[in-house]
Amino acid sequence: EYSGVPVWNGLTNEFHPTQALADMLTMREHSQKPLSEMKLCFLGDAHNNVANSLMIASAKMGMDFRAISPAQCAPDPALVKTCRELAQASGARITVTDRIDGVRDCDFVYTDVWVSMGEPDDIWRDRIELLSPYQVNRAVMDATQNPEAKFLHCLPAHRGEEVTDEVMESEASIVWDEAENRLHAQKAILEWVFSD
Repeated sequence: EYSGVPVWNGLTNEFHPTQALADMLTMREHSQKPLSEMKLCFLGDAHNNVANSLMIASAKMGMDFRAISPAQCAPDPALVKTCRELAQASGARITVTDRIDGVRDCDFVYTDVWVSMGEPDDIWRDRIELLSPYQVNRAVMDATQNPEAKFLHCLPAHRGEEVTDEVMESEASIVWDEAENRLHAQKAILEWVFSD
């Protein structure tokens, strides 16, 4: 209304599709497997907009997607139902669990901040206490039992909370390629939107 030019919002409180597209591109770049053979797990607040969009994208691309979180932060059951319906057509597998060992055999381990923008400050302590067992650390990466497993995060990260410095700075971390790919994915979307 006020800008004088079209404005396109790439995310909402519930979904972040532009991030999911950049993540699909990043996973393709860092694996020899097709997306339909990849295993992706999301640890932490699996009810947030990034986790929601990754679950949808995984369901559409035929991936093995695992949401790993305490029950209080699990994905919305209606969205899980929709994604499982999509998975029937694509061959995807959608798992929701509170068990950390759900990371086993995963190709990609993903997390995001535990408190999102706009949430009240007074929930920080409780959220950190609730989600601390789901921190991505060396033990979690080792639990994949996949020496080629890669770490993803949409950034910015709160080091020492959802992820350790050791993982962020490891060879497994591909967060900077992932960040760059947001630019490429969004340029591709804009070209598609404005094409004939």
